[in-house]
Amino acid sequence: MEELRVTGGGRLGPIDSSRIPRYAGAATFARLPRLDQVDRADIAVVGVPFDSGVSYRPGARFGGNHIREASRLLRPYNPALDVSPFERVQVADAGDMAVNPFNINEAIETVQQNALDLTADGARLVTLGGDHTIALPLLRAAAERAGAPVAMLHFDAHLDTWDTYFGAEYTHGTPFRRAVEEGILDTEAISHVGTRGPLYGVRDLEDDRRFGFGIVTSSDVYRQGVDEVVDKLRQRIGTRPLYVSVDIDVLDPAHAPGTGTPEAGGITSRELLEILRGLRGLNLVGADVVEVAPAYDHAELTGVAASHVAYDLVTLMADTLTPATPTTGER
Repeated sequence: MEELRVTGGGRLGPIDSSRIPRYAGAATFARLPRLDQVDRADIAVVGVPFDSGVSYRPGARFGGNHIREASRLLRPYNPALDVSPFERVQVADAGDMAVNPFNINEAIETVQQNALDLTADGARLVTLGGDHTIALPLLRAAAERAGAPVAMLHFDAHLDTWDTYFGAEYTHGTPFRRAVEEGILDTEAISHVGTRGPLYGVRDLEDDRRFGFGIVTSSDVYRQGVDEVVDKLRQRIGTRPLYVSVDIDVLDPAHAPGTGTPEAGGITSRELLEILRGLRGLNLVGADVVEVAPAYDHAELTGVAASHVAYDLVTLMADTLTPATPTTGER
């Protein structure tokens, strides 16, 4: 089937949904070209089908393709930010990393090396997980490319700064403790957003403060509002290179049931998107969207939410890479 694509700004864009139905053809993210169909990509969307680090419900290894399927509904113009990201820069789907599901240490090394390879020419990554274990190697690669520790915003119901599970150092509940220990995070500019639910004890919070994390709970978002939260986050981050990690369970299960460790009382998809949009102009160097587990999803609620989160992250990157006069929308 001939690929009839939207083009603009000299970039190869998504398949034209006015000429080829959205439900037809292969599902790349937002129906964008594959990486091998373009000379190079300014932003690469890559999947990591890995969930060997989960502590409760498995299935996030299928999350990347679930997000891709839901992203068929995305369009080329983002009116919330008044940006056509696929015109501003070349965005492409880099497919999936092939990682070992039986060896977490080897998988982490593979993700780190693949992330370095994909960014060798200056491209930025938006990664679709997979479980949150993969954030550690992605942060390692981001810090190496930045040449310094990076700021981080971590959207999640959970802290993910625990020490071990069953003696294992590398799981989806430990990546940010390891990242602090390795010195790849700027501890003056790291925050959790949307955390909630029971903990193992007060020491969890004490450790978190010791690591340097600020915490914006889901209750804070509700009581303070998006604008105040965004203002506090922007002040904390400043001009530092920023990595954004989004565990989809930051959303209330009403908005994202398809995840491995759901917690009641989460933020809405609208609140998450508005907070992300409030980061416009910050130096976003990398991002991930993880923990989408389609076996527990229904009506693609989680997949749709995750695809829009990834789309806004791509838009923020495109806007940062090419600050220009806002574009006008097209089909």
